[in-house]
Amino acid sequence: MKNFVLDTNVLLHDPACLGRFADNHICLPVDVLAELDRFKTEQTERGANARKIHRMLTEMFSCARKVTSGVPTDGGGSIRLVVYDPQMCPKNSDMLTRFHRIFPDKERVDHRILACTLLLMTHNQSPVMLVTKDLNMQLKARAVGIDCQDYLNDKVDPKEASAYDVRRIEVDTSDMQRFASTGELAVGRDFEEITVNEYVLLASGEKQTMPARMAADGRLVRLQIPESLKIQDGTALKPMNLGQRCLIDALLNPDISLVTCFGQAGTGKTLIAVAAGLHEMFNRRYNGLTVSRPVVAMGDQLGFLPGTLDEKMRPWLQPIHDALDLLMRPATPLGPRRKQAKKEDGQGGGGGPVKKPWEHLMEQGIIEVEALCYIRGRSIPNRFFVLDEAQQLTPQEAKTVVTRMSRGSKLVLAGDPAQIDNPYVDSRSNGLVYTKNRLKGLPFVAHVSLSRGERSELADAGAQLM
Repeated sequence: MKNFVLDTNVLLHDPACLGRFADNHICLPVDVLAELDRFKTEQTERGANARKIHRMLTEMFSCARKVTSGVPTDGGGSIRLVVYDPQMCPKNSDMLTRFHRIFPDKERVDHRILACTLLLMTHNQSPVMLVTKDLNMQLKARAVGIDCQDYLNDKVDPKEASAYDVRRIEVDTSDMQRFASTGELAVGRDFEEITVNEYVLLASGEKQTMPARMAADGRLVRLQIPESLKIQDGTALKPMNLGQRCLIDALLNPDISLVTCFGQAGTGKTLIAVAAGLHEMFNRRYNGLTVSRPVVAMGDQLGFLPGTLDEKMRPWLQPIHDALDLLMRPATPLGPRRKQAKKEDGQGGGGGPVKKPWEHLMEQGIIEVEALCYIRGRSIPNRFFVLDEAQQLTPQEAKTVVTRMSRGSKLVLAGDPAQIDNPYVDSRSNGLVYTKNRLKGLPFVAHVSLSRGERSELADAGAQLM
């Protein structure tokens, strides 16, 4: 059995982690409780997690005579609080004396947790390991000889976070002809490894290829996509490559209520998702379109920016406004604009700025463009919900978003696992890859990866080479 010392960020990342260490011992420095106390009043996902941890610990220790002696866990291990006193402990350990010489600031919480771990290493024969999602904390721990690791429970396999190519499957010429004529192909045992709603490329020889989707009944079926996504009084958008065709098929399929999409910068994931949402909205399959993105991390606040709420959110949501402006811009001929006669009073000639088409729909509530900070507690029915930059979410925040969807709604999570600003998630533990990993194989879930950039040759070269 091992002794695991948990850092504060692990508890905030996954409050259920207290039950995920099997028959090992969990040690919580009391300094972690002090840090949790700072977040408990926040009306954010982080604050909710801090309050949940406090309730769980209170229940666990309710019958304990001494919390430092520990109480048993359901997995056969134990959990205890550990008190570190810097006035007494250095006298008992050469390791602690050396540690305080390297890191003299004894009041810093990170240093106190590290010192607490060293104290446990001194008085335990079984291995002691620090679990933290703070990369700088991990470097400090290794510098003083502490064994440490990231929280691995919600990390996905590296292949799942980096696989962007559509699987190619060789079939006979007769099977390819049958699929081309009927639009479906029965599969045998060789195809059992393909998950439901996975997109594949059927190939017969070098030149004959057709994309297909694995249906819930075990058949490969043809993609059902229009020639272009037509936006009312706006721009028609055509798929430019195989990945975009697969994505449009998933976005327009009424039986699929969750679509996850990986794609690097310039692959068109956001633009296509918004275009599909507008296309479906104008066809009255949904009551409206909601487009959102995290403000770096979902729990952060916008209050430091000047202005009203809309003005505070505009810098974060400008990429979505750009996509709406591109898709709903009326088609106008190139060249210089002709001068128009001034409108008389009472016919729109007030001199104010002309509103864009999507701004009128926003005023009516048909289109919503908002930050993700305020989604907790909502119930979202009959909406096409596009969440951009979903790789910035933690798994718990992604769960919050998924569980907001009511009947008749569709959720699209799009992002690039390689572009992460949240310091406590990485390409294998963020909410986007976690959602894709945990929900794959369900008949109402599909995943598409985009690998080919279409923004421009310059943007594609920059994404690949810089």
